[in-house]
Amino acid sequence: MCFGLANQGHAEDGYDLWLRYQPLESSAKARYEPLVTHLVAPNARPTIRAATDELQRGFKAMFGYDLVQRETLMGNGAVLVTRADSPNLKGLDLPFAKLGEEGYLIRTAVIAGNRTTIIAGNSDVGTLYGVFRFLKLLQTGQPIDNLDIVDAPKLKVRVLNHWDNLDRHVERGYAGQSLWDWQKLPLHKDPRYTDYARANASIGINGTVLTNVNANADILRPDYLQKVKALAEVFRPYGIKVYLTARFSAPIELGKLKTADPLDPQVQAWWKAKIDEIYSVIPDFGGLLVKANSEGQPGPADYKRTHAEGANMLADALAPHHGILMWRAFVYAAENAEDRHKQAYTEFQPLDGKFRDNVLVQVKNGAIDFQPREPFHPLFGAMPKTPLMMEFQITKEYLGFATHLAYLGTMWEEVLEADTFRPKKGSTVAKVIETPVDAGAATGMAGVANIGSDRNWSGSQFDQANWYAFGRFAWDPDAKAEAIARDWAAMTWGREAADPVVRMMMGSREAVVDYMTPLGLAHLMATGHHYGPGPWVSDLARPEWNPVYYHKADAAGIGFDRTAKGSDALSQYAPEVVKAWGSPKTIPENLLLWFHHLPWDYRTKSGRTLWDELVTRYDAGVDVVGKMQADWAALRGKVDETRWAEVRDFLAIQHAEATWWRDASIAYFQSISKRPLPAGHKPPAHDLEYYKAISNPYAPGQGK
Repeated sequence: MCFGLANQGHAEDGYDLWLRYQPLESSAKARYEPLVTHLVAPNARPTIRAATDELQRGFKAMFGYDLVQRETLMGNGAVLVTRADSPNLKGLDLPFAKLGEEGYLIRTAVIAGNRTTIIAGNSDVGTLYGVFRFLKLLQTGQPIDNLDIVDAPKLKVRVLNHWDNLDRHVERGYAGQSLWDWQKLPLHKDPRYTDYARANASIGINGTVLTNVNANADILRPDYLQKVKALAEVFRPYGIKVYLTARFSAPIELGKLKTADPLDPQVQAWWKAKIDEIYSVIPDFGGLLVKANSEGQPGPADYKRTHAEGANMLADALAPHHGILMWRAFVYAAENAEDRHKQAYTEFQPLDGKFRDNVLVQVKNGAIDFQPREPFHPLFGAMPKTPLMMEFQITKEYLGFATHLAYLGTMWEEVLEADTFRPKKGSTVAKVIETPVDAGAATGMAGVANIGSDRNWSGSQFDQANWYAFGRFAWDPDAKAEAIARDWAAMTWGREAADPVVRMMMGSREAVVDYMTPLGLAHLMATGHHYGPGPWVSDLARPEWNPVYYHKADAAGIGFDRTAKGSDALSQYAPEVVKAWGSPKTIPENLLLWFHHLPWDYRTKSGRTLWDELVTRYDAGVDVVGKMQADWAALRGKVDETRWAEVRDFLAIQHAEATWWRDASIAYFQSISKRPLPAGHKPPAHDLEYYKAISNPYAPGQGK
């Protein structure tokens, strides 16, 4: 299996992702060929070899013939793939000081009288990233005759979090089994592992957490470390480090100790020995990710210790190896009666400045749980002495699984450009996570992966865009969703289809918000599997598991009052945000019911009552899906038939399920509001009891 097969006559199935390298039109070939005549790569280190192999693969597929490879520069048209210390670059005064360890430059220059395209970084992996950027220029039809590109990542740690279990079940996964076939490792390294690494390197991802945050201590056993080593060997040439999740109680489960207290010397010694063992097997191991004292997972609070005490114990053991400890701030507990929105802030903000510099506190984009829309998490900007990393969810646990077209780039841009006003106006979430708290302190972004064993990797063709967009935002949190979508669409579907595809993508996430959770509603899904609507659910053991906890609909109105008159969660934000969001008249309307409980007859900005506006938004979401169906139908013949038909079918599923969400939600809320539907809006197809009776116990992706 390898990318590029799309150019060899087989029906496309999505395996090639955005690295399809489709044959260029004759006009494009004529424009490029004089500028790319031969390849010069002065060394054969593994990462440089991976870079030149990729360049050859792309060139062969796009141009139809191999790029001549030479030892030295000979004539015009050379592509020089090298490193900053190359003798070929002496005297050129290139800006390598701006590149850091992983950046790259692509420069058109004259070397010894020969017109040359230089692709180089301070490290081999920087050069690899530059090669992928050069190939993207060719794929998207950009000029290459006078290049002067300097680029470097703004974040150090750019990782995928795989919620993969050792039995290959993927929690919240909608693309088949886990890629990692532990039973066959370490002796069999599936060629797909290499293609996974290539795809990640092409978008600058430099780490992968192989195992679920709901951790199994067995991954730390010596036999499994040998399996992890095998994966690390495949990923290493592509600049990707492996990370593992650590179960906090592993000293008890594996070490047979009586405690996992982080201040116990025996526990500290056990972890030090275990981490030393890991590095003896995998010298470039990235570090550990920990979920503690949340949803039943063990943690330092079991021993009356703080998150900082738990994290620092592990961080100290990792520090001699330059390892990173990622500690999740996703915490909530049944015995905690306060608003779930407040819990992470309450537990973590008082610990600001108490974490080691090699600890990254991993904070979700919002304070609840990856909902279709959430306000930015109040911890961003509130812990200036603590390294915080963003956690996004690429897999669409709450946005229609794999079958709903929902481009998440717009969601992530919305969060990253939000102003925290801490310490001042203009302190966006992006700036907060980009800025090291001290010289040398870690920065990062994590994405909960949507990747599985399906041939198309992500369960659907369009979900590939979210993997791609995550990599681009992790490289540059100030990136723009539309530009990212345009690159992905051109490389994945072809330049002829790019404009309509981008239009579909840019409106898709808002459509999902409208037909699922309009006007700041949240957490309205069915129990456990989170498939389909369940706003009526009220019988679950923990209050915050129940949708009624979040919408608080009653005869008087709807919404969660998080102002000072309610839970006061709003006070966790900066005063400027409190002022703007504290009034229903000034808060962005897309967050209205997140922070305010309002009467059904409240007048929205449209002039409609709140009830009429809700119904209008539900219908608007369904209508957008119908428009996407029409737009996609018009692309038949402009993209390959196999993938076109799959997207057509998935859009039909989405339209049916969007209608289900709309009808079930309106039926339920109408039973409470007792208001008639506004004129021109049809009633649900069935009564409320019909929707309540729908059961889907075997929906995919549930936890195990």
